[in-house]
Amino acid sequence: MTSLFKSATGKNEILSLYDEKLSELNIDYQYRVIDSSYGKTNVIITGSSSNPPLIIIHGSNACAPISLETYPNLSSKFQVFAVDVLAQPNKSAETRLSMKDDSYGKWMNEIIEALKIDNVTLVGFSFGGLVILKTLINKEDKIKEVFLSAPAYIVNGNPFKALFKVFIPMKRYMKTQKIKFVEKFLHELFTDRDEFAIKYLSKVFLNFNMDFTPVPVISKAEAKGIKIPITLIAAKKDVIFPGEKMLKRASKIFSSLKRTILLEHSKHVQSKSDNLKVEEMIMKG
Repeated sequence: MTSLFKSATGKNEILSLYDEKLSELNIDYQYRVIDSSYGKTNVIITGSSSNPPLIIIHGSNACAPISLETYPNLSSKFQVFAVDVLAQPNKSAETRLSMKDDSYGKWMNEIIEALKIDNVTLVGFSFGGLVILKTLINKEDKIKEVFLSAPAYIVNGNPFKALFKVFIPMKRYMKTQKIKFVEKFLHELFTDRDEFAIKYLSKVFLNFNMDFTPVPVISKAEAKGIKIPITLIAAKKDVIFPGEKMLKRASKIFSSLKRTILLEHSKHVQSKSDNLKVEEMIMKG
């Protein structure tokens, strides 16, 4: 299989930033590599095994250390399993699964089985939300509840807005390697300026074959079939998955919606203060 990393040097640069972020977190952790049907899956485990289990799933073009940084205090209440999603710039296998079937759900349920955990809380941001919804559609008997933050797979934003505000700056950076275009891209998506994201994504854009497949949306029938309690956090200024549009559709199609929150001041990648509010909500359950 052809690697999604464009060169060995590029891969090393990205993974060394991965290690840098993990080291910065200054946490006790262990790695666990799980052999799934879809390839090796890297999991970072932190928190006491006597705590209830929580799996956290990052978004596109990201990695497990970034998700651990987003909600840094979860390990005080949970045993946290931060999963490196397949075919992303991280330490898991480079197998790209289809977003149209339930491959992502089968994969995540295999990971849950291999970890021998039950009554699991699932937390996902952006593309991680799609993975979680696919997991529930596939099999939800080991899941306690889920928290979806600006998730993919419920609604999509205006494709022209996304093209001009997000896709074109990314492409211009790939062509010119001028960092101002990465900053422009991040300004549209990130509420707070993030120096690590600038470094990481500037390497990813140049050295990793990203997936530009359009993200599908969940059908009404699939959504109605989910019985697990869902907390849905949407961001009002999100150009990718607009918050108000998302909450409107979600309230119509999900029968197990426990609560919804619209973050008035956040873009797609939420502010640190909003992330801490979400974290507190997860810890209270």
